[in-house]
Amino acid sequence: MARPRPPRVPTPRIRDVSDPAAVALLASPARQDIVDTLASLGGEADVAAVAAELGRPADGLYYHFDRLCEAGLLTRLEAPAGARRYRIGDTPGTTLRLRYGRHEGAGEAVQAVVGRLLQAAGRDFRAALARPDTRTDGPARELWAGRARGWLDEDGLREANALLERLQALLKGPRKPGQDHLVSLSFVLAPIAGEPLRRGRKGR
Repeated sequence: MARPRPPRVPTPRIRDVSDPAAVALLASPARQDIVDTLASLGGEADVAAVAAELGRPADGLYYHFDRLCEAGLLTRLEAPAGARRYRIGDTPGTTLRLRYGRHEGAGEAVQAVVGRLLQAAGRDFRAALARPDTRTDGPARELWAGRARGWLDEDGLREANALLERLQALLKGPRKPGQDHLVSLSFVLAPIAGEPLRRGRKGR
């Protein structure tokens, strides 16, 4: 019996973020939350909808929306009087991606963003673990953390990247009926120095 194919996930348009000043803006937890929430709402929404998702007053978010627009990471859209509506990038379906450039200042800015990302992951994990209704096992578990270390060839790296891309795409896009589990996903894939071969031992 043929295995069912997973549902097709649309490929988002990628907006690379490489300018150190723009990257540094994303080191703010509030701005990371805004971008992530906009992505979960389909890539565009008004400030009131984002504030409601985050459980924060809208007045406290306007400054962050303006800064993100100044950097070109968000675009302010035409909206009824009194409303402020924003989109990620300047084209529908755009998602932001950090570009790890090696020009001056970029490395430090990216490290700051990733540091905040990992802090948020720890915060989310602690909060979920404290809730008595959080599912921690089974095929529909909601909480999972771990670290794997191993060797990959080029094909393995491509497969790992494809799986991570799919996971991200699965979490982005407008909410659909029946989707009542709000989750966060954080990950770091990094090359590490392999253990040197012992003298006289041949590689496999």
